[in-house]
Amino acid sequence: MAGAEQLGFDGMPQRLYACTPSRLNTWLDCPRRYRMTYLDRPMPPKGPPWAHNSVGAAVHNALAGWWRLPPAERTPEAAGTLLARGWLTDGFRDEAQSARWRERAREMTERYAAGLDPADEPVGVERTVAARTDRIAVSGRIDRLDARGSELVVVDYKTGRHVQTADDARGSLALAIYAVAASRVLRRPCHRVELHHLPSGEVAVWEHTDESLQRHIRRAEQIAAEASAADDAYRARVPAPRRGENARTRVGAQSRDTGPGRDAPPVDHAPFDEQFPPRPGRLCSWCDFARHCPEGREAAPRKEPWAALGEDA
Repeated sequence: MAGAEQLGFDGMPQRLYACTPSRLNTWLDCPRRYRMTYLDRPMPPKGPPWAHNSVGAAVHNALAGWWRLPPAERTPEAAGTLLARGWLTDGFRDEAQSARWRERAREMTERYAAGLDPADEPVGVERTVAARTDRIAVSGRIDRLDARGSELVVVDYKTGRHVQTADDARGSLALAIYAVAASRVLRRPCHRVELHHLPSGEVAVWEHTDESLQRHIRRAEQIAAEASAADDAYRARVPAPRRGENARTRVGAQSRDTGPGRDAPPVDHAPFDEQFPPRPGRLCSWCDFARHCPEGREAAPRKEPWAALGEDA
């Protein structure tokens, strides 16, 4: 999608902003984190991985693998086996905590699979969809895309503690973008979006209208316009490296890799804070770049990597 262009005024090419819903939401959450994630190269070292991300990734991978099995092999036990085989251990306090959560994740995955019809083949699993407007070229990957009658339905799996509601489904920019993109790619209407919360078994549903989907797209374009202008200002200050030039020499000592037991050198935010200001708040506890952000550390103490699990936190 990068480098996509449309004709603008007087036939001049107008560069589209290539993005994903995650990129747009990162800009909304914190422009400084956006800069460190998408623009700073090399990227400042992240903090340790999160255990709840390991749980979510393992469950998503197991369900994707389950749908790739022959229909006759799509049993709840098979889903649990896939979960156990693909278990991820990053972020847990110790082996005992990891093993405990592996069994919890296996149980929730098997319970969820027991409620699925193995013969009801999805239109897509981990399906990438994309769409363009006059301003953006947006793409994303859908956990599952179902066909219900003549319409498509976007299904998103959730494994965290928060039980999803219809308001969550209605307000999700990502789900709305997926619905619009799926409809355009597959040329079938798509208005219904669902959040499947595996721990509770709850399903949060929202039926969009054409108008509500377009409101989300206009919102995405507005976010993209802000982020794109900031991107341009950044590139004007930090030009792309010349051929043969090491990117590390362009951005200074803050970008050196840090080995085990070494503190990361400070990142100099001052030259970029006008376009990429921090937005400190309670979410800073969960930021991968918290150690590079004094404002974030002051706003909220760093959480332990397993804190979001809700036990032994």
